[in-house]
Amino acid sequence: MSHQWDVIVIGSGIGGLVTATQLAAKGAKVLVLESYLIPGGSAGYFERSGYRFDVGASMIFGFGQKGTTNLLTRALESVNVSLETIPDPVQIHYHLPDRLDIKVHRDYKSFIEELSNNFPEEREGIASFYAECWKVFNCLNSIELLSLEELGYLTRVFFQNPLACLGLVKYLPLNAGDLARRYIKDPRLLKFIDIECYCWSVVKADWTPMINAGMVFSDRHYGGINYPKGGVGKIAEKLAEGLEKAGGHIQYKSRVTRIVMEKKRAVGVELFNGQKYYAKKIVSNATRWDTFEKLLPAEDLPKKEQRWQKRYQKSPGFLNLHLGVKEEVLPAGTECHHILLEDWSKMEEEQGTIFVSIPTLLDPDLAPPGYHIIHTFTPSWLENWQELSPKEYQAKKESDANRLIERLESVFPGLEAGLDYQECGTPKTHRRFLGRIEGTYGPIPRYKLPGLLTMPFNRTAISGLYCVGDSTFPGQGLNAVAFSGFACSHRIAVDLGL
Repeated sequence: MSHQWDVIVIGSGIGGLVTATQLAAKGAKVLVLESYLIPGGSAGYFERSGYRFDVGASMIFGFGQKGTTNLLTRALESVNVSLETIPDPVQIHYHLPDRLDIKVHRDYKSFIEELSNNFPEEREGIASFYAECWKVFNCLNSIELLSLEELGYLTRVFFQNPLACLGLVKYLPLNAGDLARRYIKDPRLLKFIDIECYCWSVVKADWTPMINAGMVFSDRHYGGINYPKGGVGKIAEKLAEGLEKAGGHIQYKSRVTRIVMEKKRAVGVELFNGQKYYAKKIVSNATRWDTFEKLLPAEDLPKKEQRWQKRYQKSPGFLNLHLGVKEEVLPAGTECHHILLEDWSKMEEEQGTIFVSIPTLLDPDLAPPGYHIIHTFTPSWLENWQELSPKEYQAKKESDANRLIERLESVFPGLEAGLDYQECGTPKTHRRFLGRIEGTYGPIPRYKLPGLLTMPFNRTAISGLYCVGDSTFPGQGLNAVAFSGFACSHRIAVDLGL
């Protein structure tokens, strides 16, 4: 058996593409196999009636120009491609119970002042909690973010910046809620910290690792939220372009159905049509459930993965509503990103919290002149869409979409009357087009865990097989999966002697 490739990457999500491009830039022969027609996965796009819709959210971290946490900028630069971005002055406009209306301004002082004005008795606690977040971020932002599995890297980084490393060790076992309650007593403010975490981790602050919270709550003010000109799908397009420039290759309409094993080692992959490709190293950008229960025999699930599944479960998927609306629906001063919640007790329930992205406020070219895109999404479990006839399924989509639009009218009066285009996607849609088991957004803890200490790294229990993406350290989000890509490529490069 000859190894045609050094590395094969299954899937062209951002984690897989960053892994592939980093390795190709180091001289490895890399093949990416993508089941769909375009790259990106959850960071892809689709076009309808003159609109270019993002598959996922448009709130993008990682495009800063300084420090080490600007991972998307660094990933593009590594393969000599670039992408124009548009800064967003407000990360999120929250519309919360009891008329709690808060904007997370890009300017840190403005955000802290607005939050403190809503909770004047907690002014000192607010400053102290978010100062802790900055401590985490400053530690991360002062070291090169590569594989924590590689002893040489850890030794080098520690001697270069021992204080930053020791600082991170302190925060690794902590969750954001642990620190929030040290400084904050007001239950409504603690609920606000909960939804600050939930909007990207899909769990409350008590279950959200402090390392992740520190990164998100600080980088939105440091590197900022920046939208890629032309849509989120441009990130994957540029990475795929850079991969080819660096000598790698991406092959579409190539659905991998099996990881080929030889003497308990991963040596290749088999496509749906029976074609096989072989490589020295195999990387799965699929979820860990898909990797170990579909691409490999489920009955041979390694004990390491059994332990992981006892700690983590699948998060819900999303009900997505892609809307084209007349521009007069949005009053002057409307922000790009919104979160709507009417009842704190329903934050984690099915379709409880509503997320809204309006990317045309930053890039008008994504819609026809005189119109905007409103992408609305809310958590939804696959089980609620199963065992329905085609007629029942369509009726439920229409009913749930109408209910979402009715709720959004409280923020955008006249929305229904201003509709020009409407398309609804469910967790079944995610499962079909993104290859995500049960349409899940990613793993969430089954119970409170010690920060990030139990999150798996890139190497697996199977020799020659690595995982990358939101099922690996440090978790969900584009910048987080880019981090996993940098770490995975570094680990593989060391293993290949590059």
